[in-house]
Amino acid sequence: MNRPAPAKAAAAPALSNRLLLGSGGLLAAVALALAAPAARAQSQPDGGAPLTIQAVTDRPALNLSAYGEVRVAPDMATINFAVVTEAPTAAEAMRQNAAQMNQVMAALRRAGLAERDVQTSGLNLSPQYDYQQNEPPRLRGYQAANQVTVTINDLQRVGSTADAVVAAGVSQIGGIAFGLKDPTAAENRARQIAVRNLQAKAALYAEALDVPLGGVRSLTEGGGYAPRPPVPMYARAEMAMDAGSTPVSGGELTVRIDITGVYDLGR
Repeated sequence: MNRPAPAKAAAAPALSNRLLLGSGGLLAAVALALAAPAARAQSQPDGGAPLTIQAVTDRPALNLSAYGEVRVAPDMATINFAVVTEAPTAAEAMRQNAAQMNQVMAALRRAGLAERDVQTSGLNLSPQYDYQQNEPPRLRGYQAANQVTVTINDLQRVGSTADAVVAAGVSQIGGIAFGLKDPTAAENRARQIAVRNLQAKAALYAEALDVPLGGVRSLTEGGGYAPRPPVPMYARAEMAMDAGSTPVSGGELTVRIDITGVYDLGR
């Protein structure tokens, strides 16, 4: 027996919407595909491509740099000095150096410096030669040098401390540097100034471009407090100290913060 073939099911309409968000802007894509039911297939063209709409927008930005700077008085100092001795033998040079360094350490304690504020920064022993033309070098003896870095937390004692160690046997003062025990407060003031300067510069650019200024996308910081390198202040034991305590002035230190910011701009 022949049975009638079952009727084909009508295809259901299909609708697809897609929205994508990218980092550089907004990409919107809408795809619409409509398949007609079987009963109306005769009236619609077959094989039609889906409709696609794309829109890309880039938001303008402003990239600027600024800095904040404050000047503050130092509240500490470091001095580098050395005890240098020379003798015919290496052992004798080291023995003499140790004896003089013990006197220097005692002078530092009398000046009120704590042990944690005194640090050995170098210890050297080297042969010493005499040179004459057309003759081989002749060994004269050995030189021992003990370098020490001292931190002074009372700037009123810097000059008197230098005088005391020279009187106790220091033969070289290599340099002095001034600094801050805690630079946090100075850095924070410099940050506030830097941000105000950056905001003012951004507003000026936006006004000149005749566009509204948006928010900050990013903010990057650089700079900050860095101790000054020691300033050479060479001295020797034979220098006269009769004029009183050596005058030392700390002056002022500059603390600077650099920032870079990216702002959105309106259209």
